[in-house]
Amino acid sequence: MAPLLVVAVAFVVVVVLLLVVFARRGKGGASTATAPRPSRSSPSTVRTAPAGSAGGFGSSGLGARVRAAFGSSADGDRWAALEDVLLKADVGPRATADLLARLRARDGSDPVDVLREEIVAVLGPVHTVDLDAPGLDVILVVGVNGSGKTTTIGKLAARLVREGKRVSLAAADTFRAAAGEQLEVWAQRSGATLVSQERGADPSAVAFDAVTSATARQVDVLLVDTAGRLHTKEPLMQELAKVKRVIEKAGGTVTETLLVLDAQTGQNGIAQARAFTEAVDVTGVILTKTDGSARGGIVLAVREELDLPIRYVGIGEGPDDLRPFDPGAFADRLLA
Repeated sequence: MAPLLVVAVAFVVVVVLLLVVFARRGKGGASTATAPRPSRSSPSTVRTAPAGSAGGFGSSGLGARVRAAFGSSADGDRWAALEDVLLKADVGPRATADLLARLRARDGSDPVDVLREEIVAVLGPVHTVDLDAPGLDVILVVGVNGSGKTTTIGKLAARLVREGKRVSLAAADTFRAAAGEQLEVWAQRSGATLVSQERGADPSAVAFDAVTSATARQVDVLLVDTAGRLHTKEPLMQELAKVKRVIEKAGGTVTETLLVLDAQTGQNGIAQARAFTEAVDVTGVILTKTDGSARGGIVLAVREELDLPIRYVGIGEGPDDLRPFDPGAFADRLLA
């Protein structure tokens, strides 16, 4: 029995030792799995915009990338790099080619300074809204859903009222839910009057009533909100053309047709601008959402390819956050 007892005791000892070893390994593995690692959101790893950067256009660091492109040793490489930088900033192929030609002609000067001068030259002088009609000025505002069109109309109304104009708003966007209610809030904020009908009403009928009412009240400016048209929907674009014809039939003069473009829309903005121009003869652009991460080069593309002036830029959501477009300020923010 003694040998069997010894064997049994030895077996128990071995089992106990194995259990202790596995227990220690398990603790070691758990310790390794839960060991603290650098957090992606820790202060040492968070990337933030530099202080004083001009959000919107400036957030892309375009100027720094232009200098980096010109730091290339080979001449061909630096021009190709610069072309890539401009295209990624949504400047567009045509405007990029034009700017490259201008820069090549002035090679040897500081590239960022030259680019700023050429951007201002492309954009041209400041273009103010034309409000010189002998009677009622009608501004037709168009744009796709989500571009900030209705909000922009409200901010423009507030600006015109501050300038001493008597302003009326036409809620001809009868398709989108709550569009009329949203415009009513802006009318109350700005001190403008509002003409609207029930949802689903004929937009042209709303425009006709608005012109008649504005004429009777001796209003100076009528802003017409239109439905957020998808530029690929040809029948809807034809309806916009109909709204314009009805306004003129009612005795109004469409002095401006402003296209609201989201600054973050990219090259799709060119297709939008071209389609709207063909439908209602767009006379200018309002660029919205320039306070976000927009690259902003779309402005140059619209100006070069369609020869449309930029009238205003939206820099926020407040009533005062619609500013006249300043080419020099735009170039500074784009290159910041």
